[in-house]
Amino acid sequence: MYSGKKRTTIHMIKNKKRGNKMESFEGKHFSITDPKDVNTVIYRINKTEKEFLKDSPKFTVERLDYMEELNGELKKKTFFVDHPSPDGEQLVILSFGKDKVVVNTGIMEEEKLRISKKPMPVKFNTLYSEEESVYKEFKYTPNLKRPISIIDPETTEEIKPIVYLDKETNEVKGKCKLKPYKSYFAFEIRED
Repeated sequence: MYSGKKRTTIHMIKNKKRGNKMESFEGKHFSITDPKDVNTVIYRINKTEKEFLKDSPKFTVERLDYMEELNGELKKKTFFVDHPSPDGEQLVILSFGKDKVVVNTGIMEEEKLRISKKPMPVKFNTLYSEEESVYKEFKYTPNLKRPISIIDPETTEEIKPIVYLDKETNEVKGKCKLKPYKSYFAFEIRED
């Protein structure tokens, strides 16, 4: 069990992949250390508001921003949870290695972060094509959150979808363009 930090405001976030950006975060933060050749990303699981459930996915995912510090071959990452719920936050922790992805879950409650001791078995897709392709369309919630995330396992960056308005259904949707001869990791949160 990890003891989280108290509520704080962070003004400067540095991320080597996203560059410097000025933002204010009102919330909590916690740190993890990645060993050599491992890159961890963390997502917050959001429940869709009741008034939007009829036409939207039940859960959406939101990637946490982080700051990274190098210490030899280790990378200390400090993750930020902006405006955490007083009821706690459910997290999905994805650790990308050379040939595998380890999936853990976590719960942030008050001043504690609990992470599962054993990686959980999950259903996920590895997307691969020998032709340039567009991944299936997916719906956005009215506040532009999406249920699925597609990640390049080599860089751990998300593949950003092209957002458009489907004139036939009058819904905001997204689609991702994937490169040929390359694998991608895709996941979504849902109840079966």
